[in-house]
Amino acid sequence: MADRGASALSLPDNRPAAPDTILALNHVGSFDWDLDAGLFRMDARAHEIFDLRPDEYDGRATSLAVRVPPSDAARLDAAVARAIKDGSETYGAYFRVRRRDGTVRWAHSQGAIRRDGSGRPRRVVGLVRDATRELADSPARAPRTAQEEAFRQQAGVVEAVSAALAHARSVQDVIDALKDTHGIRHLGAASVVIGLVEAGRIRLVAEGPTESFVPGTRVTRIDDPYPMSEVVRTLVPRFIESPEEFAEEYPILWPHITELHITSAAYLPLIAQARPLGAMGLLYSDRRGFSAEERAVLVALGSSIAQSLQRAMLYEQEKDLAQGLQQAMLPRTIPSVRGADVAVRYRAAALGRDIGGDWYDLIPLPGGRVGAVIGDVQGHDTHAAAVMGQLRIVLRAYAAEGHTPATVMARASVFLDELDTDRFATCLYAQADLSTGVVQIVRAGHLDPLLRDADGITRRVDVEGGLPLGLSAEFGRLEYPVATLELDPGSTLLLCTDGLVEQPGADLDDGMRDLAELFAAGPDDVRELAGRLIAMAEERGGEDDVALLLLRRREPEEPGARGRLRQHIVPGDPDALTRARHLIGAETRAWGAGERADEIELVADELITNALMHTEGSATVTLRLLTGGERRLRVEVEDSSSALPRRREPQDDGVSGRGLLLVDMLADAWGVEARGGGKAVWCEFRMDPDG
Repeated sequence: MADRGASALSLPDNRPAAPDTILALNHVGSFDWDLDAGLFRMDARAHEIFDLRPDEYDGRATSLAVRVPPSDAARLDAAVARAIKDGSETYGAYFRVRRRDGTVRWAHSQGAIRRDGSGRPRRVVGLVRDATRELADSPARAPRTAQEEAFRQQAGVVEAVSAALAHARSVQDVIDALKDTHGIRHLGAASVVIGLVEAGRIRLVAEGPTESFVPGTRVTRIDDPYPMSEVVRTLVPRFIESPEEFAEEYPILWPHITELHITSAAYLPLIAQARPLGAMGLLYSDRRGFSAEERAVLVALGSSIAQSLQRAMLYEQEKDLAQGLQQAMLPRTIPSVRGADVAVRYRAAALGRDIGGDWYDLIPLPGGRVGAVIGDVQGHDTHAAAVMGQLRIVLRAYAAEGHTPATVMARASVFLDELDTDRFATCLYAQADLSTGVVQIVRAGHLDPLLRDADGITRRVDVEGGLPLGLSAEFGRLEYPVATLELDPGSTLLLCTDGLVEQPGADLDDGMRDLAELFAAGPDDVRELAGRLIAMAEERGGEDDVALLLLRRREPEEPGARGRLRQHIVPGDPDALTRARHLIGAETRAWGAGERADEIELVADELITNALMHTEGSATVTLRLLTGGERRLRVEVEDSSSALPRRREPQDDGVSGRGLLLVDMLADAWGVEARGGGKAVWCEFRMDPDG
């Protein structure tokens, strides 16, 4: 039997499924088939029908082949494959079971195929029963009796309830499914109560009709004289067939429910793996007694509910464990950043323990800079979260050492490759100097960032990027191009993982456009904006984690501190160089440079001349007023060459190449930064506060 095949063997003459003569139907079991995992879970009754002990069965559909003849198994595979292919919601058919003593019995299975939003089959839930006596009268069958027809309807209700429970992922989901399907009502019950065992007591978790519970029974002891306590203690169903029997057996409870006009009741233990999870009571007001067939159906219903409860409890435990692990891997707090507002958000996927390796980080760097990281480790499991935690730590360490963004990314890739894991990771690292607004970005197979200007104009920042972390080291391609942008005061940078933009059946570019529109229309406050973006992900749901980081450069606090001059100069144009000199002198004096204006103009001229002479390309000069603490004026000259300038000593021959000596003498600080495929030489001058 194929794992994604069928459990619905057809009779040779393709007779349709029909639970008719029910004399042997005290043998009714239930199953839940997870098609993705290939797990075919059965309750104790189903194990009996297949004549398999729990320790003999590994939970795989293929393992049932030891009991199902090959010819029946082949028809079974074909039948379910056909049902899956043609979009059927249910199936039902007969098949043979060869027991361990060599005898052959007939069985019947009916199930419901559950599909996801895209129509893909994910689960099959249903019933399996011994049909040997039923087929003994074939082909000449007597018409169904009223009792047989009623049982057929009840069996259908059990199937419908089991199908509804297949998607329950929490205890509350189980309770809601029982209420929403109206299955209990179709079974004829006037009232239902469900209790779960917790710390040696039974806690009532559902009752109906509303407020029909007995006072004082919200929490009871297992040894209390109530029918629900009894079935939990004994693990045996309790069928109460008359009001007289109820009053005699449970004199403490009976006076409190007389107004419900109960005539009979069925209390079922909810058992999973020989352990009582709780109990369910069905109270009837229009019938007395239960036939053997009706008891079998109710026991099958209890078994199906118990399996769903156990699955929901395990799901909740695993989800709590997985989310706790991932939260422990993410930074507990985000440091405050001078000159910027930062907001981060994380949303776990709506899956059990299948969490992802998404992460964010904000790293204080030397020189007042800050590093912003967003990343996603391949996979959705606890291993992905563990790899994420290690990768976050080493990337933070490399960045804090003062390495360039490209070096940080390359070293992180080598680390992941040497970690001896089959996982890779996408990542984006942005290093921002908030005093100047210059942001350098490297991308390892990740989404491009989005940038919103102070006036609301939003664009996608095109970053060339390299291979994902781990893969670039494996294939020896550790080069990560650096993109440079300017984050003006009031502008906001958005980094996110693909869970924020990916939608089933939609193109990624469409998702980016939708995100850009929402980003552009959002509030200026980054915390409110982050909340609105993550709310969109919550509303859409999805099976992927979401992480996002917003970095907004603040408006300067000092009046007139937004000064900036930017001039592009091409080689061979002496007029452009002359104009730049005049502009620099005029602006620096207007900004209050005072006596230092001549020094600034001279240093800027030297840096521009060096760039034009030694790179054979154009140069861009930028002047900025820096705020925060003392007022400073910063000069940057960018060119397209990655070759670093060399300061010559006084004893060197020649008259050229000594511009950096002049810079070193006149400027208060200077240095060189990589910018994309080139560099920027910068210097800073303290401004006279009385200027």
